[in-house]
Amino acid sequence: MPINLHLYSTSHCHLCEQAETLLKAISKSFDITWLIIEIADDKTLLEHYEIKIPVLKRLDTSSEIYWPFNHKDIEFFLST
Repeated sequence: MPINLHLYSTSHCHLCEQAETLLKAISKSFDITWLIIEIADDKTLLEHYEIKIPVLKRLDTSSEIYWPFNHKDIEFFLST
């Protein structure tokens, strides 16, 4: 069963693009799916994540990791 993630992001965010590139690479080793959530479309999300993006959230545990993160950080995040 895949691990479902949200990637909190906004348009024209080069760090968010890097985070998605990491997810694509990790998806070769881990059964994951992700949905990019545009925080600018939701006032509450924008207030909460504005200076933290990109943020990965596991939907099964509600745990989150904030940028900066790398390949190993995501692997650990997915394994716990």
